[in-house]
Amino acid sequence: PNAGARALASSRSNIIALMVPLRTDMYVPVMMEIAIAVATTARTHGYDVLLLTGEEGPDAVRRVTGSGLADAMILMDVELDDERLPLLRGTDQPSVLIGLPADTSGLTCVDLDFKATGALCVEHLAMLGHRDIAVIGEAPAVYERHTGFAERTLDGLRSRAQELGVRLLHRPCEGGYDAMAVTLARILDERPGTTGFVVQNESAVEPLLALLRQQGRAVPEDVSVVAVCPDQVAMQASVRLTSVAIPAQEMGRHAVERLVAKLDGRGTDEVVLLAPELTVRASTGPAPSGTS
Repeated sequence: PNAGARALASSRSNIIALMVPLRTDMYVPVMMEIAIAVATTARTHGYDVLLLTGEEGPDAVRRVTGSGLADAMILMDVELDDERLPLLRGTDQPSVLIGLPADTSGLTCVDLDFKATGALCVEHLAMLGHRDIAVIGEAPAVYERHTGFAERTLDGLRSRAQELGVRLLHRPCEGGYDAMAVTLARILDERPGTTGFVVQNESAVEPLLALLRQQGRAVPEDVSVVAVCPDQVAMQASVRLTSVAIPAQEMGRHAVERLVAKLDGRGTDEVVLLAPELTVRASTGPAPSGTS
């Protein structure tokens, strides 16, 4: 029977609410890929998905829990100290976070292990002999909100750099050519010996490669670039990028499976961290001699 008929026969709506606050500083294709994975996986379990894209935070959670609109919730764009969490802990309604807050007690979370991702990027460049690494991050607002994935990546980058004795400089960037030009100029002014770049900002990837080209810095002969981005972005860049992919489909699928288990009374609170995988392509190579 269809979801509507089943819902009438029980007190369930057979709807999962997916909360994706769409902000201007977000890379929407990744969010949508996760959302599509949530919707297709939910269908296989007989659930429809209601997409809530507003930025109301706790009010959106209250609306869902108080209305019977949906049986359960999946929340995205999770901040370290997310203001929606007290409501989730205080309701019987099952929920799963795609993202990792600072305190995961009483919650079920699915995410890429972004701390390990940051560490992996630094390790790769350090193994190639790079001692001065610059990180081109997300837009400043992403860090001001303490968005979990960005903070955790940075944590992994910094702690591994310290362990390996590598110098690390992190600069947020709005993305786009003009912002990237200013950011790169500042980095090279402050650390002229920079030979390794880690980019966690899809809209900065191509501008960075173009600017390096214009300055006569060959990739990977003079500088190496590692990106944290979808494979599609890495493969379509003007230099095929060594990258850690965002497993968007896996994240969406795991979240729904954990949620359905909870709805069936089988689920427990747990944190599922997906291990990062680094794929070496054409943008990384040995540090130029004389840089260490």
